[in-house]
Amino acid sequence: MLINQDAPVDACGLDPAAALFHSLSDTIRLKIVKRMAHGEVRVSDLTRELGLAQSTASMHVACLRDCGLVEGRSEGRSVYYSLSRPELMDMLAQAEILLAATGNAVSLCPNYGPESTTAPMDQEENAR
Repeated sequence: MLINQDAPVDACGLDPAAALFHSLSDTIRLKIVKRMAHGEVRVSDLTRELGLAQSTASMHVACLRDCGLVEGRSEGRSVYYSLSRPELMDMLAQAEILLAATGNAVSLCPNYGPESTTAPMDQEENAR
């Protein structure tokens, strides 16, 4: 998806981009993606390597799979998961460059930084 900077904001079709960034907005999912960058992994490997409960690892892998970022390959009774798009790692590398350039200023954001408890949109939805 290309975001046309000259098009009106409502015509850009930003919903898919927002969904992509939302799918990567969880620290555990980012850890899983980084682990998958090194090769295939089973949920049981993630539980051991990342110290996650099996249900937690499965839930996050399912989220990434549903978003089309991860794919599974069955072998016997095991499913090996890997990144479906290598461009994902390129995007995350660019994010790291942006974070370095801004001095990680986003971590100071009162809405999305580590000290925030709820994002503004979540607060709006909870008020409804």
